[in-house]
Amino acid sequence: MKRLYIITGAKGHLASTIIQYLRKQDCYIRGLILPTESGQDDRQITYYQGDVTKPETLGGIFSDLECNEVYVIHAAGLISIGSELTPRLHQVNVEGTKNIIDQCLRYHVRRLVYVSSVHAIPETGDVATITEAARFSKDSVTGAYAATKAEATQAVLDAAAQGLDAVVVHPSGILGPYDRGNNHMVQLIKMCISGKLPAGVTGGYDFVDVRDVAKGCLQAAERGKSGNCYILSNRYFTVRELLDYVHRVAGGARKLCLPMGLARAFAPMFTWLARVSHTRPLYTRYALDTIASDSHFSHDKATAELGYHPRDMQLTVRDTISWLRGQPVPLEAA
Repeated sequence: MKRLYIITGAKGHLASTIIQYLRKQDCYIRGLILPTESGQDDRQITYYQGDVTKPETLGGIFSDLECNEVYVIHAAGLISIGSELTPRLHQVNVEGTKNIIDQCLRYHVRRLVYVSSVHAIPETGDVATITEAARFSKDSVTGAYAATKAEATQAVLDAAAQGLDAVVVHPSGILGPYDRGNNHMVQLIKMCISGKLPAGVTGGYDFVDVRDVAKGCLQAAERGKSGNCYILSNRYFTVRELLDYVHRVAGGARKLCLPMGLARAFAPMFTWLARVSHTRPLYTRYALDTIASDSHFSHDKATAELGYHPRDMQLTVRDTISWLRGQPVPLEAA
C-alpha cells in the first residue's frame, strides 16, 4: 500500500512548499486548487479543482482511495489582517475545515493534519512564553482571522475526540522563498528592497521560515500524537531586526521605524498609500496590534516530539531576497 497525500490550498505558499518536499518521497500527491487555478499533472501529482466551501466539488480528490494509505494536510485558508469578520473568511476557514473533516471521516483517511495558526491560541494576558492549548474558542482571541482559526481548530479536536486521527499545527508568522509577495511579510521585504516601503514600525513577532513549517507539517503527519497540537515557530524578532537583515543582503538606506503610537496615528495614511500604489496595506490596525503584542511562542513540544528545528532567520531573509530577484533557491539552501 502506497502513501497518498491530499494537500488543500495546493497553490498557496505553505502548501506548495509541502509539495516540494513530498516530491522527494516515494508517494502519490493530490493537490486541491481553486476553479480559477491550474496545475500541471505528472506521474506523481494530480491537481483537482474544487472549493472547500462546496462539498460537492470535493468528490474527485477523495475518489478511488482504497489502495492507498491516505494523509490529508488541510492548508487551505484565508489570511486576513483586517478587523472585519467577512462571510467569506468564515466560510473558508470554519465551514471549509468542517467540510474537510467530513470527507476525512467519510473516507476513513489515515490522518488529518490541520494547519491552524498561533493566532488561534487563547489569549491570557500574561507575558510568559505561549505554549500549546487544549481548548479553543473564538471568544478567547482578538480579531476576525484569529476567531475563525480558533473555531476551526476546536472542530478538528472535537472530531479527534470522536475517533478521527487528527493533529493540529500552529505556525507563527510565515515568510520565506517561493512567494512573490502574496504573503504579507514577503510583501514587506519586497517593498523594502524595491524602495517602496515608507517606513518600518517598532514591535515585532515570532517569524518562521515556510520551509521549516512545511517540514513540521510532514513531521506531524508522521510522528504527531492524535488529538495534539504543535506550535511551529522560531523566535521573536523585532521588525527592526528583519529590516537590518534585509539591509545586510540588499544594501540601500536603512528604514526608519516609527514608534507604535505614531504608526497607529498614520494607519489611515498607510492605507491610502497602499490604495494609490495598488498594493495591500501592511500596517492595518489589526496588524499593528499584533506586532505590538510582544508575543513569544515556544516550539519545545514540536522539537521534542516531532524533531522540529527552525533555521537561522538571516538565511530565510537572504533566500527570500534571492527568490524575489528571480534566483533559484533550493529547499535546503546552506
